[in-house]
Parts: sequence; structure tokens; C-alpha cells
Amino acid sequence: MRKHLYRGIIRLLNSRRVGKFIEGASRASVTRWLVPFYVRMFGIRTDELEKQLREYNSLQEFFVRRLRAEARPVRGGEDEMISPVDAKVEQFGEVQDTLIKVKGLTYSIQDLLQNQEMIMRYQKGSFLVLYLSPKDYHRIHSPAHSVVEKQFELGGTSTPVNKWGLTLGKSPLTTNYRIVTELKQKDGTYLALVKVGAMWINTIELTHPHSRLSKGEEVGFFSFGSTVVLLFENGKVNLHPDLKRQGFVKVGEPVARKNIV
Repeated sequence: MRKHLYRGIIRLLNSRRVGKFIEGASRASVTRWLVPFYVRMFGIRTDELEKQLREYNSLQEFFVRRLRAEARPVRGGEDEMISPVDAKVEQFGEVQDTLIKVKGLTYSIQDLLQNQEMIMRYQKGSFLVLYLSPKDYHRIHSPAHSVVEKQFELGGTSTPVNKWGLTLGKSPLTTNYRIVTELKQKDGTYLALVKVGAMWINTIELTHPHSRLSKGEEVGFFSFGSTVVLLFENGKVNLHPDLKRQGFVKVGEPVARKNIV
């Protein structure tokens, strides 16, 4: 019953017209006066910001803010892959053949990726789901020194990817608009970085102009609360043992380590 009620409400509210209105309103210069209130409401650290609060010309400009370079140092060794975002650790574990479970819902990586070569590569591998709330830093960074092997868009209109969306929604991870990026490291290790859009402002902007990426380098940003799914090959990595205890990760913090043969 709850699922049907929730999905019905989302269908009523989830229109492009509402999205365009919210996006336009957040870009209006008058919203610059809301930035200090937004900071206080969510407890955002201003000492990490690249600019002073008064320099942001709208709420949207603040939402996609950059941080000072030293605020997110790359940690760990060369054999470790880092979190690409600041986010809540929503779920992690092993891919059961081609299935992952997130908040009680089962998703297929076949639906998530829609690319047979990638599906074969990540079946029985490992996965990590990271949720970015409206308070979080929304820039996306490369998890490893790598080369972009594939990059393509999937999906269309998006629904919420927050706790309620993942619990009661209709498979948002595999139906929402998303950009799938496959990265290949120097030693031949692959990983998939799936950037999933959110309801209303269904936008993912890419900022890297080239295919070769350095670990920690910015690759894009979300224009609203969103989710990232990381996929790792079977037997190639071990997820960080502290993920469950941490519950939240920041850009630059290790999330997985390669198995050294």
C-alpha cells in the first residue's frame, strides 16, 4: 500500500514543468540571500569553500560549489580506489550473479548498464551505492588513475534516489537518467562509475575534456541530490572493511583495494 501511495504522489509531482520552475528559481540572483540560511540549516563547513559566501550569485551556484584543493586530499596507496563523491554509504556488497540488493529492492546490472560486455565483466563482482543529499558537496571525481573506455547515457525522467525513493520507488537506479562511465586502469583493472540523476533537476554535467584521468581529478557535477553506483570486477578488489562503520565517505577516501596476485 505504501509503495502504491508513494509512487502515485511521485507521478503527480514529477513533471518537467515543475523541474524547470525549480531550476529557474534556484538560478535567480535573488536566491543569493538564501545561501547563508542554507549553510546554517545543513551545517555546511564554510572553511572548505573555494570562495567566500558573498561571492555566490545564486543558490544553484552555491549548490554546485567547488572546494579548496586541500579540503579533499587523495588518501591511501596506489592500489586503492577512492570515493568519487561526498556521500552516505547506502549499500555495498557482492553482485549475486547479475543482481544487487539496495534497501530491500533487487536491481539487475543488466538493466543498469545495458551493455553486454560490461554486464559480463561485473557479474559476480562487487558494488557500492553512494547517496548525495542536498547538503553534500556535489562535484564528482575520478576513483583512480585511469582512461575512459566507454561513456554513454541511459534512461529518461528521474524519480527520487533518497531513502524513500530507494525503498518505495520503482527501480530508480535502473530507470532514472544516468551516465555510465567505464574506466580502465594501467594494470588492466576495470571499474564502472554510474552517475544517476535525481527528480526534477535531472542534470549531470561532465567537466573533464579528455579521456585520461588522474585519481581525484574532477570529472563532473550533479545539479541536485543524486546517487553514484560503483561496480568492480569479480575477484579484482576488496571493498574497504570500514565502509559499514563509517556510514559516510568523502572524496579522496579509500573505498576499495586491489587484490595483489
